[in-house]
Amino acid sequence: MNNGFSSLDWSVFVAYFLILAITSYLFSRETIHSSKEYFTSANQMPMFAVAISILATSQSAATFLGAPEFSYAHDFTFIGFYFSALLAVIFISLVFVPKFYELKVITVYELLETRYGESAKKQAGIMFLIGRIMASGARLYIGALAISMILFLDITFLHMIISIFILVFGALLYTYFGGVKSVILSDVIQAITYVSAGVIVLFYLYNTLGDVNILEILEQNHKLKIIDTSWDGKFSIIGLLSGWLLLNIAAFGLDQDMTQRVLSCRNKNDASKSLILSIVLTIPVVLLFLAIGALLFVHYQSADVVQNFSGKKITIFMYYILHDMPEGLRALVTVGAIAAALSSTNSVLGAMASVAIEDLYKPYKLKQNSLLTDAYFVRASKNAVLLFALILSLMAIVSYFWQQYSELSLIGFALGVMAFAYTGLLGVFFSAIFTSRGSKKTVPFALAGGFLTVLALQPYIFGIQIGFSWQIVLGSMVSFLIMQSSKG
Repeated sequence: MNNGFSSLDWSVFVAYFLILAITSYLFSRETIHSSKEYFTSANQMPMFAVAISILATSQSAATFLGAPEFSYAHDFTFIGFYFSALLAVIFISLVFVPKFYELKVITVYELLETRYGESAKKQAGIMFLIGRIMASGARLYIGALAISMILFLDITFLHMIISIFILVFGALLYTYFGGVKSVILSDVIQAITYVSAGVIVLFYLYNTLGDVNILEILEQNHKLKIIDTSWDGKFSIIGLLSGWLLLNIAAFGLDQDMTQRVLSCRNKNDASKSLILSIVLTIPVVLLFLAIGALLFVHYQSADVVQNFSGKKITIFMYYILHDMPEGLRALVTVGAIAAALSSTNSVLGAMASVAIEDLYKPYKLKQNSLLTDAYFVRASKNAVLLFALILSLMAIVSYFWQQYSELSLIGFALGVMAFAYTGLLGVFFSAIFTSRGSKKTVPFALAGGFLTVLALQPYIFGIQIGFSWQIVLGSMVSFLIMQSSKG
């Protein structure tokens, strides 16, 4: 194993954070006059920047390390998930985006207010916040885990706290001061950073393999399959056109974490283009990291690889970083992992704050005092960002202890929590948009029904073994049927 960061590594690391500090200052110099401007940049963001921001937000540290792991252990069929996402964003662009811009919403859950009343908006917002705190707190933990392993060569509590602080501090540099505009512009930097790191690693790996016939080795080991035509494969065509499609519709159309960027575009046409372009650009990025995993398979095919670190299973990419990556390149990959984690962390801080302020706090305060100024809600928005930064940090710490003392994987559960929440949201939104049925009384039951259906289908509850994509389908159906049980 490598002996920690060299002076060259630390130089690269420090240079990256200097860039973060300078750009955060440059991106947040403009005065923000209202919470709407803080959360949507007054609909002034350019389409291409929004597309890159969506790309960056969808690629967390878990993806940075997880995509190579999938192709190393399996094949390239994971890319089908993003072709499913492309179909999803086309649907969202045609159905959801025009309605969001017609209503001039700040959060997507405001659409439910027009159909089912203010309580429906609040309930959907609370469902989002609960899911996001657990899911994003767990993602923060995964990112911090990777950084602690690389920086300190251990995962002690103190070093994990430092790693969590690094990520949260970097995210706050942009989110707190500049709002969504600063976040979107910073995401462009983060995307360039981790994609560049991936390209350099791929190039280095390829050159270290020498004269071996890479394609022949991969073909012999069935690593080049892209399309899964089976019935029960994780990313089979059936799954991609059913459960995974619904998951992507929810992730890119009903999750404020993603849609906050879409709502910052100048108009609905730019918003639709940004969504579609983001997935078109994401596909080659994911292929890049899948290719890294394939080359790692060739690199280690005859080696005795034990993917374990301090009692934890680690990905093959992390194993490579810890054992075989040269100095300089090691720092660049660390920076790439931080960039991936930052782009997902800063976005979720702004998204949760927007729902908490615009859907919950602001209506409540204005009923008490209609004379409250825009400046008051800008301050409240910034305070909400700080509050959620603290909550996510605490959730990451809970994840650390859960992993130490529990056999149940909190990470496996927490990363799926948004999917649990998505089923309820899908049922409610589909009812609101495509039917005239449902009422404010059925909304909370539909949200809970979708969540509980997916929870009941988990193997650790009743021992039911069913693919995750089918869990999404069944949960969404239950939620939708509950909504249809009541007349509009």
